[in-house]
Amino acid sequence: MRPEILFPLFQDITALPGIGPRLAALLAKLAGPRVKDVLWLKPSSLVDRRRKVGIAEAPEGQIVTIQAQVEEHLPGRRKGQPYKVRLYDPTGFLHLIYFHPRGDYLSKLLPVGETRIISGKVERFGSEIQMVHPDLVMSEQEAETTALLEPVYPLTTGLTGKTVRKAMAGALKLLPDLPEWIDADLLVERRWPAFSDALTALHAPEDAQALEADNPVRERLAFDELLARQLALQLVRSRRKRQAGRALQGDGSRVGALLKHAPFAPTGAQQRSFAEIEQDMAEPERMTRLLHGDVGAGKTFVAALAAARAAEAGTQTALMAPTEILARQHARTLKALLEPAGLKVIALTGRDKGKARAQLLEQMAQSEVDVICGTHALFQEGVEFGDLGLVVIDEQHRFGVSDRLRLTAKGYRPDTLVMTATPIPRTLSLAVYGDLDVSRLDEKPAGRIPPTTRLISMDRVDDVIDGLRRALAKGERVYWVCPLVEESENSELTAAEDRWRYLRAALGDDGIGLLHGRMKPAEKEAIANAFRAGEIKVLVATTVIEVGVDAPDATIMIIEHAERFGLAQLHQLRGRVGRGDKRSSCLLLYKPPLGETAQARLEMLRESDDGFRIAEEDWRLRGAGDPLGLRQSGLPDFKLAEIEAHADLIELANDWAKLIVARDPELTEETGQALRHLLYLFDQDTGIRLLKSG
Repeated sequence: MRPEILFPLFQDITALPGIGPRLAALLAKLAGPRVKDVLWLKPSSLVDRRRKVGIAEAPEGQIVTIQAQVEEHLPGRRKGQPYKVRLYDPTGFLHLIYFHPRGDYLSKLLPVGETRIISGKVERFGSEIQMVHPDLVMSEQEAETTALLEPVYPLTTGLTGKTVRKAMAGALKLLPDLPEWIDADLLVERRWPAFSDALTALHAPEDAQALEADNPVRERLAFDELLARQLALQLVRSRRKRQAGRALQGDGSRVGALLKHAPFAPTGAQQRSFAEIEQDMAEPERMTRLLHGDVGAGKTFVAALAAARAAEAGTQTALMAPTEILARQHARTLKALLEPAGLKVIALTGRDKGKARAQLLEQMAQSEVDVICGTHALFQEGVEFGDLGLVVIDEQHRFGVSDRLRLTAKGYRPDTLVMTATPIPRTLSLAVYGDLDVSRLDEKPAGRIPPTTRLISMDRVDDVIDGLRRALAKGERVYWVCPLVEESENSELTAAEDRWRYLRAALGDDGIGLLHGRMKPAEKEAIANAFRAGEIKVLVATTVIEVGVDAPDATIMIIEHAERFGLAQLHQLRGRVGRGDKRSSCLLLYKPPLGETAQARLEMLRESDDGFRIAEEDWRLRGAGDPLGLRQSGLPDFKLAEIEAHADLIELANDWAKLIVARDPELTEETGQALRHLLYLFDQDTGIRLLKSG
């Protein structure tokens, strides 16, 4: 149960002053539906109204605060004319301008003859000094209790800054006095305030420094959020480590046969990764390991070795992929690797119907097949395995946790191996995969020649097509990637369909194929197969080819508007070529002029073929936002922490989370009870539900 002390923070935001049902919908869209969600809404900047000047000295276009006496109200003579209020001080006259006001309201706000303190942006219109709709009008008494340093929050249409600030003040009043969950020595060492003091300082800052990422206030709150995430991950990991699995061991015959008949010798990284997986599988606890590596580093080969070991132990392997194309491609690859070792491999996707499907399901249930590759179809009702011992999930970020659980429920506590082809810097890896054991493939198979990468202006696209004509005459095969499916009114980007038509006109109708995400799965696979077989020479596609279209003989990758893609995604796309021993090239077409960061990112791609180095550089260059396009890879949507600015705090939070779980695995001690509050506050209570006493 959620602790009673937190109840005020989990109220609906309609409990906040000034927030009725209409505004609640807008505020919920911005922050979230509960009081605590509003507290996590960081100010984006500050307005400093402390600068007091005389009217004549007020700099144009800047926010200033002026003390003046109200002289006269000047309502508009005709409909549509503004309402003016003239004020004066010893240096000159100021006109406040209001459009469509209520005169009676302004008369009470600005009584003639009284002194008012006005804040807003000053403009000059001819010889007249004006302030249109001042931000703040107050009496001298009111000014004594009004903060002149005002936080500015992100807004949405229909929501004003004043409304959000009023709601925030109400939320801060509901903040209870919570027990401290951070070690006292760490607080002293880092000069961090108490949690409630930090939140108050964030929303009522004394200076602009309070909003800087390295300010102790911001660091304290960022660490709280990161610690909640890492602690939840470590609790999940601890619970899983305590769960009984079953030891999958074998005599080495199937693995030996696979290695003997393999078309290449495994790399050192593949051998190391399989040794880690093999050791996990042999343990009585359940394996949950991540295998992540560079494009073309050979994850599927490592998965084949794991499947061979599972078969030696008398169990089946299920490999789940996000698309039919990729599932069937894995089936082809694994069949070639595993059939010489005596394993039977099949594919099961949504396309399999009727008698053919019934036959496949019968073979699976009777353990007549060893490896089953498929999509979501694998965990549907009616799909049963004889004895599922190993689950392999490719491109795991495309599946939800519930998908993985439904598949693992098809077996008796099977081991799980998740794979991704997105190399991730170590710090980010902790934030995304902190609960997993990680194996890293950081070598490419011997004999591969990295593609030559060149940057070419879109102005030279006709030269590129001339070069393409010559390459096709030599029998080369080409990917041409576009960012959109069809032309958008709001975009200058060339669409895949337009480029396909253009290339057919320039190169002839034959051999130019089109592939995009809106096609039906069977249609996509037919196109992919035709390209793989050489019937299609140029495949014009959207990024749908990033996962699953594999033509080892393709040697040229052309990416239009490369400056619009993430660096990690460009590296993924480039990895579609250079998979054999032929020389290959990647042409990055960009629209000039390139900005400094875009130029640096594309130059980095030209210089390096190392996905881990590229990932680190992409993170450094892109800064705030979505590093590496990782939102889809499970990167948490942090509210108070900034992944880039607080990278060191991720490691610190991870170390503390491990220490906490080692000392107090059930969070029953005094600090553990306080940490339960932290987990609830940041919606990481999954960890609490795993505790015996929680």
